[in-house]
Amino acid sequence: MNIRLLITIVMTSVLVYAAPVGAQGDPTRGKKVFNKCKACHAVKEGKHKIGPSLYKVLNRKAGSASGFKNYRGLKGADWNWSEPNLDEYLKNPRKFVKQKTKKRSSMVLKLKKKRDRDDIIAYLKSLK
Repeated sequence: MNIRLLITIVMTSVLVYAAPVGAQGDPTRGKKVFNKCKACHAVKEGKHKIGPSLYKVLNRKAGSASGFKNYRGLKGADWNWSEPNLDEYLKNPRKFVKQKTKKRSSMVLKLKKKRDRDDIIAYLKSLK
């Protein structure tokens, strides 16, 4: 076997198996990207704005932020804010909610860049 081909196969295998599974965002950058969200969302427990507080949102049941009453598209949701759900929601909130609940989301901001979504999710995960 050609030595170059063998080296290429070995290096490719190492890179594939060493790659992290799931979103690996940067929480520091995510905090900066979150500035787009601050007009409508807070990150302090129980502090709501136009939208609910996103404090400890990961794995929380959708539409269940304590004290927030203005849910439209998420009222009665039967799913949680997992990382994949948050990623899809942030990409296109209205499409995501329509597919999940047949209702309409009030959120209009779309984060088209995967890196931005990963970073915001990492930031939200870091809130304690």
